[in-house]
Amino acid sequence: MQPIRYVSRLTTLIFIAGVAGWGLTAGCHKPDAAIPQEAEAKNVLTLTRDNFQSEVLASPQPVLVDFWAAWCGPCRLIAPTVAELATEYAGRIKVGKVDVDAQPELAKQYGISAIPALMIFKDGKVVEQFIGVRSKSELKAALDRILATTAPAAAPNS
Repeated sequence: MQPIRYVSRLTTLIFIAGVAGWGLTAGCHKPDAAIPQEAEAKNVLTLTRDNFQSEVLASPQPVLVDFWAAWCGPCRLIAPTVAELATEYAGRIKVGKVDVDAQPELAKQYGISAIPALMIFKDGKVVEQFIGVRSKSELKAALDRILATTAPAAAPNS
């Protein structure tokens, strides 16, 4: 199995910030120091191999799934955006997170070789996929497209 690596447009900035002492990378390589990602939003599900089928594949709603790890700096950068989307789209789109260290079989099943990796599932199939840190507007545009094809009357009010 290939080791999971992280990719980001901000990798250089993060490195420079770390060297300059800006504190952006504090704790990135220390899982003990990481804040549990699932604690960031009430609307974000913790997905495991035990609930993935029922919460994602059998879901009547589209599902945004964030494959992440506690040690991954870019994953920590995008986590607040994922949490905000979970709140903004509550009731229309489910949002869940898969910890690739705790759920390696799910990461392997979906071909995750780089994180953060975000996938949007609809009717049990991956319909959109993003690797690396993405802007909130880019993710919202994808979610809005999916909602438009799911139920035109359910367009977000944002």
